[in-house]
Amino acid sequence: MRLLPAYLWPRFLKRRIPTSLWGRSLLIIVLPVLIMQVVVTWIFFDAHWQTVTARLSEGLAGDIAWAVESYEDDPSPRNLERLASRAERSMSLSIALQEGRTLPTETRRGPIGVVDRVLDRALDARLDRPYWFDTTRYPAYVDIQVQEPQGVLRIIAPRERAVATQAHIFVLWLAVATILLMGVAILFIRNQVRAIERLADAAEAFGRGETVPRFKPHGAREVRAAATAFLSMRDRIQRHIDQRTALLASVSHDLRTPLTRLRLELALAPPFKRQSAMRGDLDEMEHMIDEYLDFARGEAGEPPKPVSIRDLLKTAGEDAKRAGAEVELAAPQGLTASLRPLAFKRALVNLAGNAASHGERVRLSARALASGGLEIAVEDDGPGIPEDMYEEAFRPFSRLDESRNQNRKGVGLGLAIARDVARGHGGDVTLDRSDMGGLKAIIRLPGQASIVAPSSETGGQGASSVRTGHGDEHDA
Repeated sequence: MRLLPAYLWPRFLKRRIPTSLWGRSLLIIVLPVLIMQVVVTWIFFDAHWQTVTARLSEGLAGDIAWAVESYEDDPSPRNLERLASRAERSMSLSIALQEGRTLPTETRRGPIGVVDRVLDRALDARLDRPYWFDTTRYPAYVDIQVQEPQGVLRIIAPRERAVATQAHIFVLWLAVATILLMGVAILFIRNQVRAIERLADAAEAFGRGETVPRFKPHGAREVRAAATAFLSMRDRIQRHIDQRTALLASVSHDLRTPLTRLRLELALAPPFKRQSAMRGDLDEMEHMIDEYLDFARGEAGEPPKPVSIRDLLKTAGEDAKRAGAEVELAAPQGLTASLRPLAFKRALVNLAGNAASHGERVRLSARALASGGLEIAVEDDGPGIPEDMYEEAFRPFSRLDESRNQNRKGVGLGLAIARDVARGHGGDVTLDRSDMGGLKAIIRLPGQASIVAPSSETGGQGASSVRTGHGDEHDA
């Protein structure tokens, strides 16, 4: 396999490290601890364990060389018996002569081979006769055989005389201490990460127009400071919204009073030539006031609840029918989502009404996405708007082509209200060209909308995204 160039390694590693704060914090804790444990263990085995094992093996090899030389000085059975007794008593060595035997031809070595190499070097330095040893046959002993003219001199030595057998205790305590420290560190870092996650959830909920009543700053000092700043910001924004709503409500009340008087005086006045035109102007003024209030209020305090998407589309379709448009509805039965019904209904009605005012046919559709999101589309066969003006259409009070909209009812808040409602639910509204020839407005909601669509009725569609065809195609 070809190695990556050096300049690509940072990018390669960046793509493979965890992306979450919890994963990266865990990596910051675990990686140094594991590196430290490996280095300490390596240093211990290299500088301590192997050195001790080499000294033990050299000592054992020296005792075996003394026993072999003592036997060769007097190879009689009596001397062998005396030598074996002395070696058993003083050096814990078991010595026996296997007459007429030769050394085994099979070589046995351990899986790692460190002990075998050290013992082989020690025996080779001390013995001038052929030898053979086995460190694997007996767990607690080492079998060493030396070739003599009379046969094989077999020596059984305790394993601790050749190997530092307590090394695993050090590794075990090191592993236990590492696991204990990592457990404590993970517990603390998890608590800190949870505080950040709760802050993110509270900010996300506020963006959807929801309030987390039990959210309180906790965690590290910096996290508590960020949470406190978020709460202060949330309160300031909420006060601003309340003040704006109260201001527009007051303006609406003040304007409706003279409008009511004018309407009453107009009704009591004798018929005259401009009477119907004046009634139309009064109706348009009341409609404009209602749109201002809808845009300012936004139903932010309305609690979410499961609603039928098909029923919402039917309501919007009826509004489009009253405007004289032919409505086509394509939404699966049983498709539901957790929404703020009044706010979402207002967004769909605005979009359907705008589509009906600019086209003769309107299509309302909904479908469930595989990712768990919701998509609803409102389309028409009207003239549409240029692609480079899609974002301009979302600006409040934007009427786009004024010459085309002079006699249209509305103030250019339909798409602005729809996008505000969609973003309040965690989604968004985008515009596209409809295959009907007009405009398609698309409202997409994320999977958090708790969409439920029975497979028997939806044909396997799981989530749906809302596309508000025209919404404000012409009356943005």
